[in-house]
Amino acid sequence: MNKRKILRVAITGPESTGKSTLAKKLAKYFNTIWVPEYARTYIDQLGRPYEQHDLLEIAKGQIEAEDSLIHEANNLLFCDTELLVIKIWSEYKYGTVDSYILSEINIRFYDLYLLLDVDLPWVNDSQREHPENRAYFFGLFEKELKKMGANYFVISGGSESRFNGARKHIESLLNISKNFKGSLRIP
Repeated sequence: MNKRKILRVAITGPESTGKSTLAKKLAKYFNTIWVPEYARTYIDQLGRPYEQHDLLEIAKGQIEAEDSLIHEANNLLFCDTELLVIKIWSEYKYGTVDSYILSEINIRFYDLYLLLDVDLPWVNDSQREHPENRAYFFGLFEKELKKMGANYFVISGGSESRFNGARKHIESLLNISKNFKGSLRIP
């Protein structure tokens, strides 16, 4: 039996950079589904400020959502954030990262990361923190992606520019995957 390959695209970056908006728009355009950011639902239902141990539960929920939705995907699965977001946040806020999160980052594979730039205006909501540090966080994301050898592109500009840039990179990924049967991960 020949299993079809679902390409995973992680949409990542600092807070308030349009990750959810872009994930929804790309999923619609490519006629597939997207995995919402589990942290939003988890924190909304928490009834108290989150603590470090909650980040582990958020990571597990994100993984579970992604693994369950991949079976419904049509060639592509768009992930609105991934575990790198939790790692960076945990290091920044608590100075440590749960070993489970680190382990999962090392074994979970995304064919493409779209790193969203901080050039959009900050949109405040009750779950967002530190608008003044977005450029700092962007640098952390890019450093981690380089260290991982990830296939990533920075996406910037307004809404249409972000969509068109992302679409171009995804179409390239789809063209490459048609002709290449191995891993796209850069060593």
